[in-house]
Amino acid sequence: MTNSMTAFANSEMDFENLTISCELRSVNHRYCDIYIKIPDRFRFAEPDLHRTVNEKLKRGKIECNLSYKKHGLAQQKLTVDMNAVAALLSTTQEIEQLMQKPQAFSALEVLAFPGIQVEKQSDKNALLQILIQLVTTATDHLLLARQREGTQLSGLISTRCVKMQKLVSHAQNRMPEVLEQLRTKFRHHIAELVAEPNNDRIEQEMVLLTQKLNVDEELDRLNIHIIEVLRVLEQSEPIGRRLDFLMQEMNREANTLGSKSADKEMTAISIEFKVLIEQIREQVQNIE
Repeated sequence: MTNSMTAFANSEMDFENLTISCELRSVNHRYCDIYIKIPDRFRFAEPDLHRTVNEKLKRGKIECNLSYKKHGLAQQKLTVDMNAVAALLSTTQEIEQLMQKPQAFSALEVLAFPGIQVEKQSDKNALLQILIQLVTTATDHLLLARQREGTQLSGLISTRCVKMQKLVSHAQNRMPEVLEQLRTKFRHHIAELVAEPNNDRIEQEMVLLTQKLNVDEELDRLNIHIIEVLRVLEQSEPIGRRLDFLMQEMNREANTLGSKSADKEMTAISIEFKVLIEQIREQVQNIE
């Protein structure tokens, strides 16, 4: 199954007085690059969450963003470390004695000072399991989104492969006629220049010329590569790099086909090949 590397998913769970959210964003990348943005109170779980994502996603740049909000009732109940308040006020008084114009501050400013408000400590093991479950769910949703887009990409690539197979068939049918026209044109040209042409020498030169311009091998290799692309699209493991390699090989054969082109129609076929290959290559960049 073809998977895209571009997708978005989210998930949400309640734990004690918190609603915890997880958002996952994935874009194309050569390797698997996972970045987790996490609140300080969840920091202890970061290695386990990184491992959870990495077990399911093998390629792409993945951003995992966790956040939380307190339930309404919990937001109204504050626990204050009065010892920390007393220490803060005492220190403030000492500083004010050194100031020419002491500045007054409100109780709200005291509450905003780090360490003044005390949050209830959660059971870390229970919280860890919730976080892992949350990230696992979001990752599963992301995988489904990547599979849906991957199916669409696979369809687009398959359609273009069918077009290329038709081009190969057309070029193979066209080539004998092209070579015969070239032989006829060459003979007429020689006859106009030489009164008594050496037919044996002309035939030898024609054999060499037709061998040089013959593109049967290039067309055969293109057809083999197309069949391989269609086969690879059916595999379950990550296929993006292999498809990218096949596009490079197909582009090389298309370039050779163009350089050996003996008439306008073969040139047009070569150009159409390169257009289709480039279109597939753009899609391949998003495939895992």
